[in-house]
Amino acid sequence: MPIDNFVLHPAPPLAPALLLESFQNVVTPHISDNLMRLAGITGLQRFHRKRKLLGTAVTVKVRPGDNLLTYKALMEMSPGHVLVVDGGGDTTNALVGELLMLYAQQRGCAGFVLDGAVRDTAAFYEADFPCYARGVSHRGPYKHGPGAINVPVSVGGHVVHPGDIVVGDEDGVVTFPVSAAPSLLEAIRRTVANEDAVKAEIATGSVHQSWLDRILSSHGLL
Repeated sequence: MPIDNFVLHPAPPLAPALLLESFQNVVTPHISDNLMRLAGITGLQRFHRKRKLLGTAVTVKVRPGDNLLTYKALMEMSPGHVLVVDGGGDTTNALVGELLMLYAQQRGCAGFVLDGAVRDTAAFYEADFPCYARGVSHRGPYKHGPGAINVPVSVGGHVVHPGDIVVGDEDGVVTFPVSAAPSLLEAIRRTVANEDAVKAEIATGSVHQSWLDRILSSHGLL
């Protein structure tokens, strides 16, 4: 509901735990490949070490450089939610830092995805708290608003809806609706089986590979 300059919607329900767990060992390229290679977030940097990001999106739209509503969103979270912030891609002022990270950890937040900047990056690395951001800035945020919580947001042109599943690893971040997860998992199983077959054929050492021949012949290059 609108309150002055703020639009506040309740946090979405968490994605089923068993469904999320099914993506624990799935790499983001396999997800991206089966989303037509058109979906997913690009251009963000990873600021933690290696922990997998896996959870349910809580979305926030803020004015560039202003993080007031990130605090409100974190207060409404359940353990397993991921804070996804549309900061317009601006990196002049950081939207999060160590203090907000510590509070997020206390709330059970699974990680941050920011179309904006982060600071106190050493703290994120040391804690291995999942954080993906557009860049870094030592300048802190303002806290005035306006903004909106749990509305569709854009992160680098990719639309994230509240309640979407969020998966992040060393190759980046992808998001998709909970309803798409079962068919996506089945498609990923086929992708993995196909890649395993290709790896086995490469291991034979043969110059001519059937998978490569198929690609080249389709363009008249054989």
